[in-house]
Amino acid sequence: MSAGDSVDLAELYRTHHLQMVRLARLLVDDLASAEDVVQEAFLGMHRNRAALRDPAAAVGYLRQAVVNQSRSMLRRRRTVRAHLKAAEPEIAPPADSDVLLAEEHREVLRAVDQLPPRQREVLVLRYWSDLSEADIADALGISKGTVKSQASRAMAALATIMQEGRDSDG
Repeated sequence: MSAGDSVDLAELYRTHHLQMVRLARLLVDDLASAEDVVQEAFLGMHRNRAALRDPAAAVGYLRQAVVNQSRSMLRRRRTVRAHLKAAEPEIAPPADSDVLLAEEHREVLRAVDQLPPRQREVLVLRYWSDLSEADIADALGISKGTVKSQASRAMAALATIMQEGRDSDG
C-alpha cells in the first residue's frame, strides 16, 4: 500500500484478524474476550480511518489498538472483581485443552500468566508475534530501552518461576 491509498479494511481483516485474535488471547486469557477486543480494534480503526496518516502503518495501528483494548478489558475486569461480594464459580477449561498443548507449554503459559502485565505484553509481542524491539515499543508506547529491560526482567522472572515449580514438584 502506498501512502496515497486508502486503507482496505476488508483485506486488513482477512489478512490479520486471526493473528490479532491470537495476540489478544494471550493478553486477555480467553477467546471470547479476545474476539471482542479485536472487533473493537477494527471498529475503532473504521471510525478513525480518515485520521490514519499512513495506510501502510495500518497493521501497527491495529496491533496497538488490540494491546490498548486488552489493557482496558483487564482494567475493567479488575474493577468488577474488586467489587464482587461473592466469588464467581470457577469455569472448567474445555475438555480438549490438555490435548492442545504439551505439558511444558502449559507450564510456560502458567508462568507467563504470573508476570506483571507490561512484562507479559513485551514477551507476547516479542516471542509470539515476532515483533522487533522498535515495533514493540511503538505498540506499547514505550522506549526501546524499556522494551529491552522489561524483556530481560521477564525472562529472569520466568526462569525463577519455572525453577520454583520444578523444585516444588520434586
